[in-house]
Amino acid sequence: MGINYSKFIKEKIVEIKKIVKDKKALVATSGGVDSVTCAFLAHRALGENLIILFLDDGLMRENEAKEVSKIFIEKNIELQVWDVQKNFFDALKGKVDPEEKRKSFREVFYKTLNQAVKSYSADFLIQGTIAADIIETQKGIKTQHNVLSQIGINPALFGLKIIEPLKELYKDEVRKVAKKLGVPKKIYLRQPFPGPGLATRIIGEVTPERVEKVRMATSIVESELNNPKIFQAFPVLFNDKATGIIDEKRMLGDIISIRIVESKNALTAKPYKIPWPKLEKIRDKILKKVPGVVKVVYDITPKPPSTIEYV
Repeated sequence: MGINYSKFIKEKIVEIKKIVKDKKALVATSGGVDSVTCAFLAHRALGENLIILFLDDGLMRENEAKEVSKIFIEKNIELQVWDVQKNFFDALKGKVDPEEKRKSFREVFYKTLNQAVKSYSADFLIQGTIAADIIETQKGIKTQHNVLSQIGINPALFGLKIIEPLKELYKDEVRKVAKKLGVPKKIYLRQPFPGPGLATRIIGEVTPERVEKVRMATSIVESELNNPKIFQAFPVLFNDKATGIIDEKRMLGDIISIRIVESKNALTAKPYKIPWPKLEKIRDKILKKVPGVVKVVYDITPKPPSTIEYV
């Protein structure tokens, strides 16, 4: 028997109210389906006692801060925006190991939220952790940035008391909750986007210049692919270089891999059989518009053995 989503929402509203009482809580949203759904749910429960915060970490899609703000403005919900790009790039500087990058991101993420909680005199942090985040972290597949207590880290170390109302749900279930809550369709049908943002789509060191290349390529891929069968589609910037020819001159340039998968809950995935003309169109746009790219490849690996994201 499936989940009764109306009942789930009512129960979670009661649960959040019971925990927070007359105090304040903060929820950080990235614009993804999980965090926006969590923010809408918490707002139903707490109203003005909820602070909704967007951390502009410099690792998001193109114009993300503007687009996320628009979502909440349209619903007459106040959104706070903090520009914390320097904090995150400083934390990631020189890091090349995937787990080290994820852990560095997580540390600055929670330190920043600790500052925010204190700044707004909040007592609780409400976050959109879902079941797949916990499972992948506990199994050691990869460390998700929004998982603490499940891997033995006490949130109190960051001065936080955490509420996770979506933690028993998978992505497809979160979408159904989002629809019931009145989250805009463009959000609840949006492809998953990792918490550490474009940092997970860069092999090697994360720098503003390399992020901008992936951001440009991401805009191209997402604008060309709007198929409900596709769970996730994105480019990845490799650390290696390839020989190429630009302006009739030999040069070493960047390699970008395109990954497009079908999945239901992100625990397994299979590569999407993209029509060849569409793939060629994406390739041509990336080669033309993203500076320094000389090679575009297509990833056909399922999960397992691969994870969906590279890093």
